[in-house]
Amino acid sequence: MKKYLITGFSGFVSFHFLNYLENLHTANSVLGVDINEPAFNINEYKYVTCSFNKINLLNKEQVDKIICDYQPDYILHLASCSSVAYSWINPVESFVNNTNIFLNLVEQIRVLGLKCRILSVGSSEEYGKVNPALLPLHEDLSANPLSPYAVARVSQEMLSKVYCNGFGSDIILTRSFNHIGPHQSEVFVISSFAKKLVAIKHGHLHNKQITVGNINIVRDFVDVRDVVKAYDLLLHRGTKGEVYNICSGVGISIKQVLEQMTAILNLKVEPVIDENLVRPADNEIIIGSYDKIHKETGWEPGIKFNDSLADVINYWVNKI
Repeated sequence: MKKYLITGFSGFVSFHFLNYLENLHTANSVLGVDINEPAFNINEYKYVTCSFNKINLLNKEQVDKIICDYQPDYILHLASCSSVAYSWINPVESFVNNTNIFLNLVEQIRVLGLKCRILSVGSSEEYGKVNPALLPLHEDLSANPLSPYAVARVSQEMLSKVYCNGFGSDIILTRSFNHIGPHQSEVFVISSFAKKLVAIKHGHLHNKQITVGNINIVRDFVDVRDVVKAYDLLLHRGTKGEVYNICSGVGISIKQVLEQMTAILNLKVEPVIDENLVRPADNEIIIGSYDKIHKETGWEPGIKFNDSLADVINYWVNKI
């Protein structure tokens, strides 16, 4: 039985990762750590033996004890301040949290000399603003971060390289593009749209206006259920020290996303720009290539974008 340590355990990516492991029908042990209690039942799994510890990963003593006691085979490092918008409001917290919690993990693995593979989850935001002629983005393109969040992610990636090359740590790195799927926090754009649109559709909101930021930006959205499959494949088949894009290879503007969602709901709304939602600097277009991970693991996205949107909408229909 392999042992997984999952940080950021109470988030929606971890929830879907557990479901992915369960659907493999093989016995695995999972220890989750987070500053928040999980909203899902960790005892409902047949094949996954799951436990949870509420800790702050900035507390090095707590991190050291968890790793020393559990001695994981794999670490899926999901914990982060993952909102770009939040990082503009709280740049110091975003940077310190995202870099120091990672350091606490990898340093204890190094000190104990554990044979443990770590997946360091990064972001497509690391690419920053790029020449459209370079699209789709490949992993050998240099980072050019435009937000405090992106700078923290680049720092985490650079620290991973240092630990791989200097200490021999077994770390795989990702540049993960925008996730979508049911159970995602309304902090993120598609889930936020879905919640508001469902509320309008069912009469909970009578104002048929929806506040938006810059809806002309283009993003590469990939379903979280495809993402977690990629993560597990990389933990087992990825190459130490290498960076992998996790993406769909298709770009769509936020405006088009809103139009597709209103079409699914057979609803008409008026988008109204809120300047507070427009970021000080933003990447105009981000589209990735998944050629590298496909060649090494066979992974490719399998869930169609419209199906993902429908599932997000249905999630909010049931919740509201």
